[in-house]
Amino acid sequence: MNVYAPLVPVFVVALLAPLLTALMPVRSRLPQVVLLLLGGVLIGPAVLKLAAPDDVTLLSDLGMGFLFLLAGYELEPSLFRERVGRLAGATWCTSLLLAAVVVLVLIRPDEEEVLAAGAIALTTTTLGVLLPILRDGGRLDSRFGRAVMVVGAYGELGPIVAMALLLGTRGSGVAALLLVLFAVLAVAVALVPSFRAPMAGRLVLGAEHGTGQSTLRLTVLLLVGLLSVASAFGFDAVLGAFVGGMVLRRWAPGDISSLEKKLDAVAFGVFVPVFFVSSGMALDVASIAAAPGLPLVLFALMVVVRGGPVLLWLRGELPATERVQAALYSATALPLLVALTGIAVQRDLMSTATGAALVGAGVLSVMVLPLVAGRLTSRSSGATGGSPSPR
Repeated sequence: MNVYAPLVPVFVVALLAPLLTALMPVRSRLPQVVLLLLGGVLIGPAVLKLAAPDDVTLLSDLGMGFLFLLAGYELEPSLFRERVGRLAGATWCTSLLLAAVVVLVLIRPDEEEVLAAGAIALTTTTLGVLLPILRDGGRLDSRFGRAVMVVGAYGELGPIVAMALLLGTRGSGVAALLLVLFAVLAVAVALVPSFRAPMAGRLVLGAEHGTGQSTLRLTVLLLVGLLSVASAFGFDAVLGAFVGGMVLRRWAPGDISSLEKKLDAVAFGVFVPVFFVSSGMALDVASIAAAPGLPLVLFALMVVVRGGPVLLWLRGELPATERVQAALYSATALPLLVALTGIAVQRDLMSTATGAALVGAGVLSVMVLPLVAGRLTSRSSGATGGSPSPR
């Protein structure tokens, strides 16, 4: 069996996505991630059958890891202590309560776990999708970008913690204890460089360029190590990757600018596109096509449940247009939604059809909401002082 053959269409899609995006008019330009997802559907089992998710499992998992590592790296921990961070936390808590009410009214579940699974699914935000969009638009360092990043961080970390506590195979008490242990481990890793031997530091920095690339290899070790620990504790790997990025921000060694460029090249040049293409290949297109109305309903609920509280809580932080954009961005959900629905379906907390419909709603959110928000960019930039700043 030729193990390399399925990789060819995957990397063809990865190459064509940015080229096609560049050919589109600016005002109607789709995010690259949308084309990568659609390309994955095209070459995957649902259409051309040229490749399958199992063919790129390791590359895809590393792509997810790098994506959330960079998301954690871009997020300043101090944001959580600022006013916008506290408001972002309030938006997610409000979303969770609103989602629970929606699930109770519409589904009337008999089990608490079913209620939890449905509510959590409506509160996720795909920060990994937003990061490249904000970066490509030059808005990552603006006031708007910082607000979206911290809102997105709660939309990632909140569901992960809720999944561990409410939907994990272990009891809630054990899961809470493991979360604390993981947090202690992450803090310990973050403090390690403060106590390293000077000779070790000189050795690492002396080989950071050329064929050594020691700082890049150290970053990959950090990523893989925390991914492994998170998985061993029974948490979604996203938690390990995200925490790894926050740790890296604290002690990234050597030439920081050079390391950031190397990480961008490795992540967005190789692994991250494979993750999105693989996500497209994994979509259950048949189930979505069998009940096309349900994804639309769930999509509308996601916008209301996740975006509504953002409009409410950030009204004093952002101008009206940027607040609408932030609400739309906050309602984009896919990778974590895929993980959550997979767990819920596996444990019979959600039907296969409902799980597929939720993923279909997530695909719609990634395809539609960033495009609509992008059309508001010119109005937002002209009306506020939060203009984009280059990275």
